[in-house]
Amino acid sequence: MADLFHYIDDLGPAKILHLHEGSSGLKGIVVVDNVAAGPAIGGVRMAPDVSLEECLRLARAMTLKNAAAGLPHGGGKSVIAADPKLPPADKERIIRAFAQAIRNLVEYIPGPDMGTNEACMAWVADEIGRSVGLPPELGGIPLDRIGATGLGLAAAIEAAVPFSGIKAKGARVAVQGFGSVGKHAARFLVAKGAILVAVADTAGMVQAPEGLDVAALIALKDAGRSVRDHDAGRKGNAEEIVGTECDIWIPAARPDVLRADNIDRLRTKLVVQGANIPATAEAEAAMHRRGILSIPDFIANAGGVICAAVEYRGGSEGEALRTIEDKVRTNTAEVLQLAATGRTTPRAAAMELAKRRVVAASAYRRRF
Repeated sequence: MADLFHYIDDLGPAKILHLHEGSSGLKGIVVVDNVAAGPAIGGVRMAPDVSLEECLRLARAMTLKNAAAGLPHGGGKSVIAADPKLPPADKERIIRAFAQAIRNLVEYIPGPDMGTNEACMAWVADEIGRSVGLPPELGGIPLDRIGATGLGLAAAIEAAVPFSGIKAKGARVAVQGFGSVGKHAARFLVAKGAILVAVADTAGMVQAPEGLDVAALIALKDAGRSVRDHDAGRKGNAEEIVGTECDIWIPAARPDVLRADNIDRLRTKLVVQGANIPATAEAEAAMHRRGILSIPDFIANAGGVICAAVEYRGGSEGEALRTIEDKVRTNTAEVLQLAATGRTTPRAAAMELAKRRVVAASAYRRRF
């Protein structure tokens, strides 16, 4: 219990729910962190090695992300301990059991995350009538197809230009994690003239200083293959991408990929956090000491939840795209200006901004 108490503060968590249902094989956790601004939105993550600690950290990241983006939603998160590559019928049974288990948790709105997708959210909506990230046939905005989070990362980089001296055109980019976030971030940046010099997935890395073919890499991933199968570039293990010499380094996979034991190998000017909590506190401090500008996760990767919020109130795809670019660009610039003025880290400035908004929303809530 000591670990749990470490994560309790004035903001939350408001509620923790452990889920277990024997016939379906469901084992999961839901953390509703804060609902001061409105019902919590947060994804459902499916992986064999998820934990309460990961869920708590991700739920808090969603509280901060939604507040920083000025959304009328609090933060929450779910984790399901299962292999996301289960046979479709088994996965559907677990997801539907999950939905039934949270039927009365009306302050939480689930969305897709690592290991879940639009189909999963359709199953949730079918059970309880409450989810975001739905298929277009059900009124959803296709987050993965339009690359909502990747679009936000590109907007964050654009806003960082005056603070980092980096321009998207000609910038050398490395992407760690080439899934729905990483591949779209690479696509948007290459379209603006950047050069993709390295990508990695769980199976390994491919690196080419002269540039990689982003369309070919996306085709490989869409076919269920690894970036290591690309016919050009030098191959290596997944961890090697940390040491790639580049201008922009994008972590777009699991938490804590940048740590005290590898941060000294990082050779970049700008880190744009596409994944949730991809860097430990020690790694964040080390980047600041070395003059590496790091845009925090809940500022840079808010595109997906901004899109989900627009969908939830019945907005269009065009409105979602415009809102993502506007909010992420504006918030990134505000955070970096606060950091520069206060001579502090971008994460500290972002935390100040987000917490201020949560506290302001809390003032309108009943206190007894």
